[in-house]
Amino acid sequence: MLKLFTLPVAMGLVAAVIASPALANDTMAEVKTGGLIFAQSDDVSMAEEDLFISASEVRVDYVFENSSDKDVESLVAFPMPDISGQVDNNSAISDYDSDNFLHFSTLQDGSPITAKLQQRVVSLGIDVTDEFAKEGIPVLPYSQKTTEALAKLPETVRKDWIARGLVYPMSAGDAKVDLVPLWTLRSTYWWRTTFPAKKKVSVAHRYKPAVGGTVAISFLEGGEPKGERFEEYSRKYCLDGDFVRVAQQRAREAEAGGANYTESWISYVLSTGANWAGPIKRFQLTIDKGKPGSLISFCGSNVQKIGPTTFRMTAEDFDPAKDFDILILNPPETAQ
Repeated sequence: MLKLFTLPVAMGLVAAVIASPALANDTMAEVKTGGLIFAQSDDVSMAEEDLFISASEVRVDYVFENSSDKDVESLVAFPMPDISGQVDNNSAISDYDSDNFLHFSTLQDGSPITAKLQQRVVSLGIDVTDEFAKEGIPVLPYSQKTTEALAKLPETVRKDWIARGLVYPMSAGDAKVDLVPLWTLRSTYWWRTTFPAKKKVSVAHRYKPAVGGTVAISFLEGGEPKGERFEEYSRKYCLDGDFVRVAQQRAREAEAGGANYTESWISYVLSTGANWAGPIKRFQLTIDKGKPGSLISFCGSNVQKIGPTTFRMTAEDFDPAKDFDILILNPPETAQ
């Protein structure tokens, strides 16, 4: 049976109004009707994972090792960030009308790979890709071509999609009503490869993350560290006392007439990396917070500051039991 491996993808910084994408770390899968079914690998391990995340670029470099005495023929897949439609769109994707909207590229053992693209449209957990194909609707939310195509939907389909939560009717002035996308686009790049017996294979990915965020610090309630959002942030990003106190000071400065700090988030799903044979032998994560004046918080161990804006976490025989989230507070342009 032809197996499929998926490579981990670090999510780009995503706008507050867009649902947080969940992207899978490396795991094995089988191709079945309806999409990719993830499984476990007994023969191929992840010897190394070197991940770099910044607002302008994500770089992921792997070394895989086939420890068996036979070649493993496979598909290799790389899931991209989910793009979810919302009534208010604050995403900074620069190329809405391109399938390769994050300018993804990949190399295997130093040679460029021409990957195929699988795109699925999901709404409320239901795959509606075939319906979009039938009506000729482009799948990328916020694309101008998508907006134009939605305006031409037959009235019966229009009412049905509104009732099912695929789109939302919004007045655009002069009694004109636009349909705002509410669906989620899931994109995966994949290609065929072979892991030679007793050999190592290197794979590298590069892409430009979608950058966005809030317009102010959102996890304080009345300037105080309390409320459900603060509790959620504390668990998700391991906020400490110093980080919170500085955030409070910045919020007070904004209330007194200063410019707001803004939030950005980076999420990386590590847990499915445990599906490979054994733990990740060597794991390294480097984060660039962007500006010297930015604040950063995340749950990590063995973290060192290696530059004015960069931090590094390393581990050996790393068993990714849970996922990884990063919070960055960005200073206004006048306070970099």
